[in-house]
Amino acid sequence: MDPITYSIIRHRLFRVVEEAVITLKHVSGSAITNEGHDLMVSLYRADGSLLMGGVGFLHHLTSAAEACKAIIRRFEGQIEPGDIYMLNDPYTAALHTSDVYLLRPIHHEGKLVAWSACFVHVCDIGAMNPGGFAPDAVDIYSEGFSSPGIKLVSRGELRQDVWDTFLNMVRSPEMVALDMRALIACNNVAGERMLALIDKYGADAVDEVGKTLIDQSEQLLRQRLRELPDGSWQSRQYIDVLGETAKVLLTMTKKDDTLTFDFTGSSPQSRYSVNCTQWASLGGLFAPLFPLLCYDITWNQGAVEPIRMIAPEGTIVNCTRPAPVSVATVGAIQSVNNAACSTIGKMLAASEKYKEEATSVWHANHFAVFMFGRNREGRMAIDILTETFAGAGGAKTYGDGVDIGGEMPNPISRMANVETVEGTFPIRYLFRRRMLDSGGSGEFRGGLGGEIAVVPHGSPDGAINFVLSGKGSKFPMSDGLAGGGPGTANDYVLYKGGVEVSESARIEQTDAELLTGNREPISWGVFPLKQDDAFYLRWNGGGGVGDPLARPVESIVRDVATRTLSAEAAEKIYGVVIRDGAADEEATRALRQSMRQSRIEQGVHA
Repeated sequence: MDPITYSIIRHRLFRVVEEAVITLKHVSGSAITNEGHDLMVSLYRADGSLLMGGVGFLHHLTSAAEACKAIIRRFEGQIEPGDIYMLNDPYTAALHTSDVYLLRPIHHEGKLVAWSACFVHVCDIGAMNPGGFAPDAVDIYSEGFSSPGIKLVSRGELRQDVWDTFLNMVRSPEMVALDMRALIACNNVAGERMLALIDKYGADAVDEVGKTLIDQSEQLLRQRLRELPDGSWQSRQYIDVLGETAKVLLTMTKKDDTLTFDFTGSSPQSRYSVNCTQWASLGGLFAPLFPLLCYDITWNQGAVEPIRMIAPEGTIVNCTRPAPVSVATVGAIQSVNNAACSTIGKMLAASEKYKEEATSVWHANHFAVFMFGRNREGRMAIDILTETFAGAGGAKTYGDGVDIGGEMPNPISRMANVETVEGTFPIRYLFRRRMLDSGGSGEFRGGLGGEIAVVPHGSPDGAINFVLSGKGSKFPMSDGLAGGGPGTANDYVLYKGGVEVSESARIEQTDAELLTGNREPISWGVFPLKQDDAFYLRWNGGGGVGDPLARPVESIVRDVATRTLSAEAAEKIYGVVIRDGAADEEATRALRQSMRQSRIEQGVHA
């Protein structure tokens, strides 16, 4: 094939995915989809292998490939033009039941030539707890509707019986139906654009470009791996649920042109729903690998081939049915994300050529907060707080992380506008802002996380409820790199009765106590939020890079002036004494020298 035709078809494949993503966002009415970008759209070859990975949550690129293969096996001989299949069983391919995959086979002249696949996180799936994240679940059977594959659209016609049965099992059928229609529209656009491309250039030409792209990605990634140093690197992540601690242990080994991720030593599967399945762990390690190692390589099956994963069965990263997994995406999967990001960062930092591609761990502890209750119109409303998608950038080997800078596994993540949430759900924000001192310390500091406080507002019941789950608030998880400190840990507090907050506290960065009332730390479960209560949460910052005592004094002064860093932290962590808005050079020099001497006496060498 001539290079011009090759480039045109390759470019068109990217545009097919991009237009399908736009369609999905425009049709969906949920903030988690069209503003938070908790979605994914990709193209797959006829055998289900990844052809063109799209943006969104990258965990799903390989999981959706397995979903396509599962449909091929399950419906062999019954896959027809115009069909669309639904799959959300975590033990088949999905990450958890709330992530609903719709898969469309693409036929040309009666022959199966490709697949399009997409997903969104629906606002409810019929689990025992509203919203789908089910901290009370004891097994997969209590985590809502789950299908290993069902035909939703047959030869272009919606199967009304299947549609009605599914919507009959969720708490918010109107919003779930809208998201499902968005998925159908997304697949229809992807299918139509793929057929238009094939009609113009021929099925053989498009398939040749696909195979060439896959071969090229494998060659480029193997070449990059050969340029990186051989070795092994480790990372540990911890999950705390109601005082019970689980560990995700990763040893990443790079040898020649292969990379092996070995999770041997991780904790046994938990009785709580933070577990994840084998396919979820595989997607979890690729989520940071694609942007860190394949930033200039097409994300497809070729980039998967040099990677190996060892995840012992029965562990928290490869649980066995019927272990509960509804909190997996903010539990074990994100721990896999963080561990992979950390080990890849260490490997890159050990390379002179790729040192500047290294990063510490980004926003490492998602929170999952689903609020439910009657809205102003008296209808049942379920909504998620999307601030967790705002994230925090990890520091680089040459610069600071980005405040509220997103997250590594989703290049397009963001949080919904306050007005969007307040307009659809009966709550009011007291404040939403960057969080002082939350970035990991280092020569280059991690990006700041954030904090919010909300109160009920406008519900006819005078109160609402919320479901809280995640990895807890006991451990910092945004690991630093090369001596850098971790970002601050998450925190969740319920203030009960007589809540007040001053106007100045809403707009100023201060570490003073902002909220009154009885303070109740929480981290897991279902909680009421009554009329005089407030719910406060903070999310972690990114990890730092390098020795904090090597950070330039002028950078510390600027951080204090911009309310990024407190004067207390500047002195205690960075050894910089601030007086009247300026550094006391003599006191700073003496303090830093004293801190270095103390390290030597303790046997700690920077």
